[in-house]
Amino acid sequence: MAKKEDKQIGMLSRPPIVAVLGHVDHGKTSLLDKIRQTKIALKEAGGITQKIGAYQVEVGNQKITFIDTPGHQAFSAMRSRGAKVADIVILVVAADDGVMPQTMESIGHIQASGVPFIVAINKIDVPGADVDSVKKQLEQNGVGVEGYGGDVVCVSVSAKTGEGVKDLLEMILLVAEMHEIKADPNGPLFAVIIESKKDQRGAVGTVIVKNGTLHIGDQVNVAGTTIKVRGMFDAEGKPVSQAEPGKPVEVLGFVQMPPVGAELSSWVDLEKTAPVMAADSPPKIKETENQLRLIIKTDSQGSLEAIKATLPTDVFVILFGIGDVIESDVLLARTSQAEIWGFNIKASSEIEKLASSEKVIIKTFNIIYDFLENLEKRILTHLEPTIEDQILGKAEIIASFEINKQMIAGAKVLEGRINKADNLRLLRGEVIVGETRISSLKQQKAEVGEVQVGEEFGIRFSTPLDFKVGDMVISYRSK
Repeated sequence: MAKKEDKQIGMLSRPPIVAVLGHVDHGKTSLLDKIRQTKIALKEAGGITQKIGAYQVEVGNQKITFIDTPGHQAFSAMRSRGAKVADIVILVVAADDGVMPQTMESIGHIQASGVPFIVAINKIDVPGADVDSVKKQLEQNGVGVEGYGGDVVCVSVSAKTGEGVKDLLEMILLVAEMHEIKADPNGPLFAVIIESKKDQRGAVGTVIVKNGTLHIGDQVNVAGTTIKVRGMFDAEGKPVSQAEPGKPVEVLGFVQMPPVGAELSSWVDLEKTAPVMAADSPPKIKETENQLRLIIKTDSQGSLEAIKATLPTDVFVILFGIGDVIESDVLLARTSQAEIWGFNIKASSEIEKLASSEKVIIKTFNIIYDFLENLEKRILTHLEPTIEDQILGKAEIIASFEINKQMIAGAKVLEGRINKADNLRLLRGEVIVGETRISSLKQQKAEVGEVQVGEEFGIRFSTPLDFKVGDMVISYRSK
């Protein structure tokens, strides 16, 4: 594509597309906040950027388009995509933290993409900041900055105070000029989808135009499918009628979720394009015994990609989907005995009520750390009874009543026996409600030491548990 563009008449300088990469919490989004004088990071849960955003800023009479790529390790694919779309990359490294795992990963993406890059050493205002130490670490990891064995431009900045930010912007424009970043606004359309999602407007793609101009009403090709652009919105959500080279816009008109990384063009080459795969297509993975069965819903395809890339083998996903939890998700979870896990989505009160009546577990998270950590814990509790423990007995809670302000469970032994000295686990479906011991075990008001299969009994747990009729009491011995 680049060779075609270079031969065209009418080539003009276009805003450089800049990706900001680096380790989590090194200040990438805060740096963009200072540049744009916005507070994007504070609006993100936990202060972590969790989806690609594209923004355009003006520097004098010139423009720069920034792609803010997430820093958490789960979003490796999104960082890689950002590097491939960008003309220039800003590698952000914290002056007090130095080179970290995602720093190295980002360097790999930059080197693979072959795009020029600038190092921004951030947080020079914090105690413990050591710019020289960071430069030495970069040199040791194959990045020679100016004055340290190489020619990579390095700018010291503070996203908090703004020091060095003007120098960084000027350096971006200088690098863009040196590399002659140009496009023909009247030439063939070439744009890239950097994110896609589904909301009340339907399927939406975040698009950055690299050549040509995209208009409302245009017929364009994406992944072997022709669509008509029904609407476009800029980074502030304002409707626009066209998008020139370098401009990021949200595009409406896709029949289904557009693949992230797909190209939009004004010509069709079916031999080189791949068919579109819907985001909620079930994975072609063979289920094995004891896997945790899930339905996973996310806010965007980028988030979905990130979660897919981190799923352990102990999980079998019945359905991947984009958007909030709906009735069909709950019904599918019920019939397939699965749980519903959501990231950056919600379930309405009506859906929560339906899930409760159908005994379907719904868990939602808005921080990627929480999603992944809780998934690991859930897998362990799912596997524990079959892997780590010897099951001695099972009983079903068939009644609950209160005596002297203490809750007593009435239960019936279904398998084995329940002994007063046993460890107990309370299960609701496949979810572990809690672990406890027996404070009191009674039959016919008499305290007993053990009850056998088929017998009914009353039990008071040593620690309060929110038990319900239908829950299972598991007696076990750790191996």
